Amino acid sequence: MSSKDKKKETLLGLHTKREEDFGKWYSQVVTCGEMIEYYDISGCYILRPHAYAIWESIKDYFDAEIKKMGVENAYFPCFVSEKVLNAEKDHIEGFAPEVAWVTRSGNSELEEPIAVRPTSETVMYPVFANWIRSHRDLPLKINQWCNVVRWEFKHPTPFIRSREFLWQEGHTAYASKGEADVEVRQVLDLYRAVYEDLLCVPVVQGVKSEKEKFAGGLYTTTVEAFVPMTGRGIQGGTSHCLGQNFAKMFNIEFEEESGVKKMVWQNSWGLTTRTIGVMIMVHGDNKGLVLPPRVAPLQVVVVPIPNSKLSEQQQAELKAGAKVLHESLLGAKIRSRLDDRDNYTPGWKYNHWELKGVPLRCEFGPRDLDNGTCIMVRRDNAAKEVVKVEEIAARAQAIMNEMQKDMLARAVAERNSMVTTVLEWKDFTPALEKRHMVIAPWCEDPETEEEVKKRSGAESEGGAAKSLCIPFEQPPLPEGTKCFVSGRPATCWTLWGRSY
Repeated sequence: MSSKDKKKETLLGLHTKREEDFGKWYSQVVTCGEMIEYYDISGCYILRPHAYAIWESIKDYFDAEIKKMGVENAYFPCFVSEKVLNAEKDHIEGFAPEVAWVTRSGNSELEEPIAVRPTSETVMYPVFANWIRSHRDLPLKINQWCNVVRWEFKHPTPFIRSREFLWQEGHTAYASKGEADVEVRQVLDLYRAVYEDLLCVPVVQGVKSEKEKFAGGLYTTTVEAFVPMTGRGIQGGTSHCLGQNFAKMFNIEFEEESGVKKMVWQNSWGLTTRTIGVMIMVHGDNKGLVLPPRVAPLQVVVVPIPNSKLSEQQQAELKAGAKVLHESLLGAKIRSRLDDRDNYTPGWKYNHWELKGVPLRCEFGPRDLDNGTCIMVRRDNAAKEVVKVEEIAARAQAIMNEMQKDMLARAVAERNSMVTTVLEWKDFTPALEKRHMVIAPWCEDPETEEEVKKRSGAESEGGAAKSLCIPFEQPPLPEGTKCFVSGRPATCWTLWGRSY
C-alpha cells in the first residue's frame, strides 16, 4: 500500500511537509500529535496530557537535581503591586511592554492596578529582606514551579512564544559573589543536561552580551539551541547573576560575624515549557512527533496483528500473547501500552502512534506467536528487529538507550554542519542566507551589535541577526585578530544568528 493510500485509509497523518512550510507543519504536528489544543484567547494554549507528561519528566529530573543543591520549593502570589514592580527601573523597562494588568474587580475599578507576574524578582525580594538578617540565614535557595504571563505582541507559537507559560524560577542569595558565580554555572549545566541528556537537543553554553543580558542583572548565562529547518537559534534557558542591584533596591542585607552589614549577592534562573517546542522542532519529521525515549510519555506500544483466517481460539491466543509482552515491559518499568482495539486496523494504529512519536512499536502477529518472537520497530529511523519474547524487556531498553544516543548524535552533526566561521562582514549575510549560525571574532562594542542587526536586516529578506551568546568554549583567538564588524581588535569569538 502506498503512503498516499495509507493516509487515505487511516484519515491520519500530516498534510504539510517540514521542508515546504515549516510553520504550518509545526502547527499540524502539535495538534495532530495531541500536544496542544488551541484556546479562544490568542497566545494561550491548552497543554494536553501527552505534552504535560513530558513537562513532568523534565520537572521531575530538574527538581531532584536542585534539591541535591539544597534548593527548596515554595510558592509566591501571581500578583504584584505597581509600586513594587516599578522599584527596579532597568528591570521593569525590560518587561514593561509585556506586563498584563488587572484593573477591575466585578464592576468596580481597582484603586491601583495590579500586575500579573511576568517574573517574580519583585514579588519575592521584599520577602527575602524579611527572611535574611544574619550570615546564618545564608545561603537562601528558593525555587517555584508556576505559570507566568507575558503579553507578547509578536506572532504567538505554541511552546515557543506564548502569553502564558509554565516554568521554574530559582531565586537565591549568597554572602559572596564567588558562591553566586559557582551556582550560576552549576544550574546552567543542569539546563544543558535537560536539553542534551533528556531531549537529545544540542546546546551551546555561553554568556549573553551586555545588550542581551537580563534587565537589571550583572550578567546572564544561557544555553542556546538551534532549529536547522529554519536556521534560527533559540534561547533554551538562562541562569543570571543579579549582583547586588536588587539587594540595594529591596534592602536585602545581612550581618557578618564581625557585626558589619553587607548586601547579599543574588541569582535567578529559569527554564520553561519552550523546551518541548524546541524538541519537537529539532526531531519531528513528516510522519509527526519523534520523542526521545527518556521523556516519551509512552515508550512502547504493543500492536497485535490479527488475521481473518484465525479461529476464535487462535485470536484469543494472539491477544493473550500480546498481553504477556505488554506486561513484561511494564514489569521492567517501561512505559507500555497494549493497543488491542478491534475497531482500528493495524495500519491505522501504526500511523496513529507514529504521529504521537512513540519510540518503539512492538508488532505481534500469528507467525510471531508460533515462533515466540515479535518485531520491534524504531520511530526515529524505522529500523526493524526480530526479538525473542523472553528478551523483549531487556532488548527494548537497550534499543531505547541506542535511540537516545543516536538522536543526540544526529542532532549534533546537523547543528555543527550549519555553523560557519566568518572573519569579514562580506561573508556574514551569505552564511545567514544558507540558514547557518555564524561564529565570528567581535570587539564586544554594543554599538557594533546594533549595527549587525541593522545591516543584516537590510541586506537579506530572511530577517536580522543578533548575538546569541559568547560561548564558554572559545576557539583560539590569534593576536591581531580583527572584529568582523568594526575592524578593531577582537576580544572574543561570538555566536550570531537569526533567532526566535
